[in-house]
Amino acid sequence: MISKKETITTTRGKVQQATSKDGTTIAFDRTGDGSPVIIVGGAFSQRKYPDLVWLAGLLAERFAVINYDRRGRGDSGDTQPYAVEREVEDLGALIDEVGGSASVFGLSSGANLALEAAADGLAIVRLALWEPPFALVGESPLPPDALVERYGEMVAAGRRGEVVEHFMEKVVGLPPEVVAQARKGTSWHEQEALAHTLVYDTILLGDGSLPVERAAVVKASTLVLEGGESFPFMSGTARALADFIQDAQWCVLEGQTHEVAPEAIAPVLEEFFVGGIRHRESGNDRED
Repeated sequence: MISKKETITTTRGKVQQATSKDGTTIAFDRTGDGSPVIIVGGAFSQRKYPDLVWLAGLLAERFAVINYDRRGRGDSGDTQPYAVEREVEDLGALIDEVGGSASVFGLSSGANLALEAAADGLAIVRLALWEPPFALVGESPLPPDALVERYGEMVAAGRRGEVVEHFMEKVVGLPPEVVAQARKGTSWHEQEALAHTLVYDTILLGDGSLPVERAAVVKASTLVLEGGESFPFMSGTARALADFIQDAQWCVLEGQTHEVAPEAIAPVLEEFFVGGIRHRESGNDRED
């Protein structure tokens, strides 16, 4: 088993680039050998983040893992104007880079993107989604109206910290005192630097409701996961989403929050990506 420290070391100095359809360069690290797995990070994430690097290293014991910077982040380009279709093309460029097909694991808003890519027909062999932040109508709050415009205005005015605060407190629902403490943390400046990508993730989220029609056209074998200790508004969303995907399973990782631990999820992903987990409780194919 690779330790966290060893994993971080294995990926340094191996930055590669793929070119998306609109000419945007997408930076990525490739770790390990085997069938390809692409990791799609969520809000504020970059490929250099320790948990993503650690997860990539754990999966690299079995797979060729692509950990990349979504556009507008890290070493990747940010050709304007932003559109969800361009991010799907970015993922398509990475799939082409690794041979024309791949399994994909998306976290949070990255799961939204991965689902959209699968619905668009990208060559995704197996699809794993960790807590895509959709809401069940009538049970969970939808994002505030005009959030894309509001964030865009804040970013343009240089009020990046306010964007991060608003997202944490008003969208995620963290208590003000927790947000105030986060503002004092060492990673706050990195989150401010990525504030403009919250505009992108908000566009990707749409109205926040479960994308029933898009989910219904996904053909890839899919595993939708959630944490047993995650945000209350996400409870039930993973299972509901799995019910609309043609070939989907559903799984709860007990004890995990939205910030899932790499060592907890890596064995589950490995089992799924090699064709397993049908014995677990699932959305469409439950074996009670």
